Amino acid sequence: MDMETLLSYDWHTMMPEFIIVGFAILLSLLDLFLGKKVDRRKLGWVGFVGVLVAFVSLLFLLPHESTEILFNTFRFDSFGKAFKLLLLVGTMLVFVLAIHDDEKEIQDRGEYYYLFLTALLGAMFMVSSGDLITLFVGLELLSISSYILVAIRKKNRKSNEAALKYVINGGISTAITLFGLSYIYGLTGSTNIQDMSIFIQTGNLESVQGLIGMAFLLTFVGLSFKLATMPFHMWAPDVYEGASTPVTAFLGAVSKVAGFAIVLRLFLSIFGAIPMDEGQSTYLLYMQGFIAVVAAITMIIGNTIALKQVSVKRMLAYSSIAHAGYLLVPFMAFSPFLMDNMWFYLLAYLFMNIGALAVVQVVQRAIGSDHLTSFSGLYKRSPLLAVLLTIFLLSLAGIPGTAGFIGKVHIFLSAFVVEPAHYVLAAILMGTTVISYYYYFSIIQQMFFRQPDKEETIRPQSGLLIVGCLCAVATIVLGIFPFLAYEFFFQYFDVLKDFLG
Repeated sequence: MDMETLLSYDWHTMMPEFIIVGFAILLSLLDLFLGKKVDRRKLGWVGFVGVLVAFVSLLFLLPHESTEILFNTFRFDSFGKAFKLLLLVGTMLVFVLAIHDDEKEIQDRGEYYYLFLTALLGAMFMVSSGDLITLFVGLELLSISSYILVAIRKKNRKSNEAALKYVINGGISTAITLFGLSYIYGLTGSTNIQDMSIFIQTGNLESVQGLIGMAFLLTFVGLSFKLATMPFHMWAPDVYEGASTPVTAFLGAVSKVAGFAIVLRLFLSIFGAIPMDEGQSTYLLYMQGFIAVVAAITMIIGNTIALKQVSVKRMLAYSSIAHAGYLLVPFMAFSPFLMDNMWFYLLAYLFMNIGALAVVQVVQRAIGSDHLTSFSGLYKRSPLLAVLLTIFLLSLAGIPGTAGFIGKVHIFLSAFVVEPAHYVLAAILMGTTVISYYYYFSIIQQMFFRQPDKEETIRPQSGLLIVGCLCAVATIVLGIFPFLAYEFFFQYFDVLKDFLG
């Protein structure tokens, strides 16, 4: 590549990524050269500022037209902008949780903070990738950083066990995903997603339907590990429980956003473009039954196993599994409102999940455990924390007046706006939502109707309290005025044009 070509690219469209790279390098250098007596928690604020600056730079880039650079391996389009906003907002909230994480078992504080940045960088490259190679590099950057974050508490047995299970399952999922992507490359002769889509639409693939099916199943199964959908979810409860609470928040919210973004990018661009039935349908629609079965099993098993959990973090892990099943419903239905429904639900889930884990972090720090009984009498020991956690649990349960309710209603309706309607899957969604009330309300019951073991007041750190209040306000505002988020989405993100234009 000559210098003239190199300078002709719109490099400013990668400004958020450049900022994250710069601050990750800065953090690593500061951690290396600062004296041992310097409190490494101050580095957390440097990382927070880096994510904030990247967020502001992305806001300035929102009106910018969609463009591709580096031979269409990096795409700055509406899809990427929409999901990067979620990634950056979620990581900022997680950074505040990490800065106020007082666990003495985390000795390598500098690494702890800049690994969040490298994981975020991998996720951002994933959502903007226009090529299988860069997409896979971003996926592995996110995954490897996450493995280390889970194992950052080196002397904690649960953390070590969680990290081992996560690495083994992650390695298997990576191999399966790569195997599926190799079939796609073999069928099209290209790793560029746009070129692959054009070849698929113009080529005759009727004689290789079996290979297409193999590519679809392998890729979907491999990425299902990342999403923690059934039956590829077994790593999630142990990892959520064994990891530090900020890492759990990152995996449960930010990593999940990245996982669904890569699924949408790959499957809509490739399998959504393969014609079936003489152009009347697509291969993605042809595989609706398979996706529907995975969604149904995920919702049922995730919610039913959560009923027996006594660890709140494990309970939220199974809740996360169930929510992955909910998000598969609009993806399976392939409704005209697919993108806005999934974006809004991920936005709502980001606030309610991180907010709930912020309260869990406060209680776990004060009591020393995340056992369900640790929340007994929380209303008497800290009324504000009890109210905040109640808001998040009601939103996760889908109670009216919260963002979670709006998200679930739109997902439920997405099963009916297509022809034929998916009545069975919608009924399973409603039934499992009712089941989830039991374990969400069991926590509320402990907080308001059980006596605490100690009468000592729990005083949350100011940063955690701010995160909890911000997430609660966002949860309520999006529940009462959801049009604010939808108007913002439709004003700045013409996502369908990225796939159909």
